[in-house]
Amino acid sequence: MTEILESIELVENSSVPSEAKLPTIHGDFQIRIFHESSTGFDHVALTIGDMKGPDPVIVRVHSECLTGDVLGSLRCDCGPQLDSALKAIVERGWGCLLYLRQEGRGIGLHAKIQAYHLQDKGADTLDANLMLGLPADGRDYSIAASMLSALDIYRVSLLSNNPNKREQLEKHGINVVDLIPLVVGVGDQNRFYLETKVERMGHKINQKQLDGN
Repeated sequence: MTEILESIELVENSSVPSEAKLPTIHGDFQIRIFHESSTGFDHVALTIGDMKGPDPVIVRVHSECLTGDVLGSLRCDCGPQLDSALKAIVERGWGCLLYLRQEGRGIGLHAKIQAYHLQDKGADTLDANLMLGLPADGRDYSIAASMLSALDIYRVSLLSNNPNKREQLEKHGINVVDLIPLVVGVGDQNRFYLETKVERMGHKINQKQLDGN
């Protein structure tokens, strides 16, 4: 874990910390910026409340999705997941959301749109990446584990349908007590995308949820 921690830092400018209050439509958070020296990316941690209670901290590790989070794309469920996670953290009264600069499951925005083009021609979300010579999922959650450690968060209830996310966090010293399903935003435009995640990537979404029941 020490080696991973050395790859990030709280970004500072002279004596001014890289953290501030961030009021949002969901509630008032504290925002902190972590710089990953190996990639040059700045990652975000949003927290609310006390992270040192006896119960596991509710945590969402969310990968950047410009099309879903910002533009409201219906091809994925990323935007609704982000909103629902923030709401869940506020309702709990304490928790953390990490926003990682890992666009397109780690392949970047340009390649993600190329993958969309292949999906328009019939490829599923996994094969489209592979057809481009890229990994189906290239995300590395060691940076998330490092950020959580820097925030003194080691026991979490993880808002996710992705068991690989849990496995990677646990590999890097985070105790994931449980996975809290986050199935939202299911519709005609993204149902095939979600079915592929279930059938080929092991995501924990049942058929009733895919059917909107």
